[in-house]
Amino acid sequence: MALQANGSGMDLPKLLLVEDDSSVSLLLSAELKRRGLDVVSAKSGTEALAKLTAEPFDIVATDLRLGDMDGLDVLAAARKFRPEAAGIVITGHGSITNAVSAIKAGAYDYLTKPVEIDELHLVIQKALEHRGLVREVNRLREEVKDKFSFEGIVYTGPAMARVLDLVRKVAVTEATVLIQGESGTGKELIARAIHEKSPRRAGSFVAINCGALPEGLLESELFGHVRGAFTGAERNKRGLFEEAGGGTLFLDEISETTPSLQVKLLRALQEGEIRRVGDNHPIKVSVRLVAATNKDLAKLSREGKFREDLYYRLKVFPVNLPPLRERVDDILPLSEHFLRKAAKKIGRPPVRLSPRAAAAMKAYSWPGNVRELEHAMERVMILASGPEIASGDLPPEIQQPPEGVAAPSKGRTLEEIEREHILAVLRDCGNNQADAAKRLGIARNTLWRKLKELGLAPAKKPSV
Repeated sequence: MALQANGSGMDLPKLLLVEDDSSVSLLLSAELKRRGLDVVSAKSGTEALAKLTAEPFDIVATDLRLGDMDGLDVLAAARKFRPEAAGIVITGHGSITNAVSAIKAGAYDYLTKPVEIDELHLVIQKALEHRGLVREVNRLREEVKDKFSFEGIVYTGPAMARVLDLVRKVAVTEATVLIQGESGTGKELIARAIHEKSPRRAGSFVAINCGALPEGLLESELFGHVRGAFTGAERNKRGLFEEAGGGTLFLDEISETTPSLQVKLLRALQEGEIRRVGDNHPIKVSVRLVAATNKDLAKLSREGKFREDLYYRLKVFPVNLPPLRERVDDILPLSEHFLRKAAKKIGRPPVRLSPRAAAAMKAYSWPGNVRELEHAMERVMILASGPEIASGDLPPEIQQPPEGVAAPSKGRTLEEIEREHILAVLRDCGNNQADAAKRLGIARNTLWRKLKELGLAPAKKPSV
């Protein structure tokens, strides 16, 4: 099996071999190089430290007893200077105590001399795989942290600033939160952000859409069931209240629950205990509940369509998310964010919105809110042929001006529209014709010719 470094693709995994016995060092180095490793040797701890500070390594394999220092000191230095490098201890003085010390010092594994090259090769392979998994876990953690932290929520306007100020304050408490807002406004994103900033962030975040399942199945999903509770219940099953123990349970579309299920949810909130379907024994649970709805729960409770006592138990801390049409200042920053995201997803350079496309984006009412905006940007990113998205590249419903508003081109000639667009792009580019030409998707000489036709070009033609 070929070894591969977790990073630069074709680069060989780089190993620092610290061994004061020259014959052993030469033998191991030659064999490991033959098996696809880039091996750098050090004959002492001092030499190893110098190399660790000078260049990166994927693996550090060191003898335990060196002439000038202990191999554990080398591992400690590796953890300090190259924390992603996996450590392996090789020694002729094997003991349980030494092995425990090596593992505590951060070694991935511990081998005793004489070392079988196949065994060492296998340990190196496993250490590289482990290192790759650690990197991936760290990457995913950072991705989750970025995506669901308040700092990762894209906004510039005051509407979301006010919302996030409230969310920051409630996140650090144990209060039940009710998030209210239209479909597509990002209710689950806010719920996850609350979890990530809460004292329960080390626990699980478990989400379920209450409107996606029939009552019987939803009850089983939430509370679990015991064997024989119904046809097909062949074993005991933990519910989501138990799965979210110590963490956060997010109930989306809470308004879609039935009155009988609402009674059980109320008991779970008030008593901190549940009963699995088919079981009379209560189970204590410790979860923070965050619920969400796109309906007016106050109105539903007044009409008798939602339990009033559960409503008041849920709205300990209400958070109302504004629709995108009330966040006009956020439309373009969100658009740019989703364009970058879509570009990365399909592996192409990012593009930008033209001034007229940007104006159309801000004029549109966005009935589907942020979700609709994200899907629209993914679509135009796929269809875009140049570095700039023109208004004609947008979905038809976004191009269409709102009812009662005259189209921008009404009463004007094509030459006037072209002139206005070119001037707008030039202003955006600080009158830099090279940048403007790139944004317009035309050659610089073509731009100069158009400017000349419009009476805007300088006398001298630009050099190519």
